[in-house]
Amino acid sequence: MALRKLPEYLKIGVATAAYQIEGAWNVADKSKSIWDVTSHQPGAIEDGTTGDDACKSYYFYKRDIQMLKFLGVDFYRFSVSWPRLFPNGFVNTLSQVGLEYYNNLINELIENKIEPVVTLYHWDLPQSLQDLGGWANPLIVEWFEDYSRAVYKLFGDRVKLWITINEPRQIGLSGYGDNRFAPRINAHGIGEYIVAKNIVLAHARAWHVYDEEFRKNQRGICGITIATEYCQGATDSPQDIETSLDCLEFEVGLYAHPIFSKDGGFPEVVKRRVALKSTEQGYPRSRLPEFTQEEIQYVRGTSDFYGFNHYSTYFLTRKWYTPEVVPSQADDIGARQVDLEYEMGATTQSKIIPEGIRKALNWVKNKYDNPEVMIFENGFNTYGGLMDLNRITYYRKYLNAILDAIDIDGCNITRYTAWSLMDNFEWNCGLQLKFGLFEVDYEDENKQRIAKLSALWFKHLITTRSLHYDHIPEYKEIIF
Repeated sequence: MALRKLPEYLKIGVATAAYQIEGAWNVADKSKSIWDVTSHQPGAIEDGTTGDDACKSYYFYKRDIQMLKFLGVDFYRFSVSWPRLFPNGFVNTLSQVGLEYYNNLINELIENKIEPVVTLYHWDLPQSLQDLGGWANPLIVEWFEDYSRAVYKLFGDRVKLWITINEPRQIGLSGYGDNRFAPRINAHGIGEYIVAKNIVLAHARAWHVYDEEFRKNQRGICGITIATEYCQGATDSPQDIETSLDCLEFEVGLYAHPIFSKDGGFPEVVKRRVALKSTEQGYPRSRLPEFTQEEIQYVRGTSDFYGFNHYSTYFLTRKWYTPEVVPSQADDIGARQVDLEYEMGATTQSKIIPEGIRKALNWVKNKYDNPEVMIFENGFNTYGGLMDLNRITYYRKYLNAILDAIDIDGCNITRYTAWSLMDNFEWNCGLQLKFGLFEVDYEDENKQRIAKLSALWFKHLITTRSLHYDHIPEYKEIIF
């Protein structure tokens, strides 16, 4: 088979996030986010760079939209910077400069017939709120409610698809349970679980606000996006199969189960394993907070779709695992990761294992009664280069697996989003790690964007609405 047609209903887009592309970190009345603070801490970012300028999309958003037009995408997923819009973190002070920027961006997208898909929170919490505890403070549920309501009011007349929170696992585990991501709290085994509950409740509050106050007039939809990497046993032994299923509940179900399952609350295996470990470690109660029955009912069903991010698959085993004295989520799972040989990009996050995304999509389908799935991130990292054939290989194989999930397995997938439109500030890895369809010249004052081979391939995919297995475009330099 030389080609495979995309379903007519499948919308194709690309994604970015505010801190990763906007730059202009201290322009006008914008306040610092936790990533502004973290990126200036010595040793926090692998290559010593910051997001101070990034791609300068704050200034060059019209160029970004021309890139989107060149690709021919149906939609553009981007995020709103909370501290750019509300500099003190609370909604009593609105930045007119920030408001003008997002109005201009949204209006320009619509004028160019590109649907704006907006993420309310993509990791850049105002530092002023972090100083009050951030996502570990239960009051953030109210702060996020106020913020979401204000943003719906400002832009909901034009924005019809909202993502409340992007990847709660990475926020909680890497930012509070570890020190990889801002705010680098490193309260492992405790911080990630406190944050998991607060994020789920904050999301639910934001969804209820939209459902009760805005849906009727604005006629949009609202949901959450969850990192759904696949966890697989390193072998086919019953123990490793059990390990993989347990891992999925900790890595994904911790956030998805309260929202998408019929029962609600945290997954049973997570509750059981954390409680057991907590007792062994001498804690008077489980390190995992409990939901009240009222909270369980309040959270269940609070997403109009399953926002699905996926990059690769991880292999685990309980064989050779040695329990740790210090609590952590990894120790609660009780397994070690095994490195199996696969073609990969710059990091293990980009191992090419396309069967993993199909398995992950089927896990969501079977676990949560086949919800509508919108894939909002999928991509491949390198350390640079315009002739990125390996990125094309990744996209071709993963899209083929996604089409298998649709055509053969009956998964209800309605959107596919490539990460990312262009190279950007890749969190703790800095500017060195490249996910973009367009290369960014960071040495250039105007941050010139150059189409990679993958951008030409992606344009052909959208133009033909077909996955051509053998198509490699002829490269020509296109600069924005």
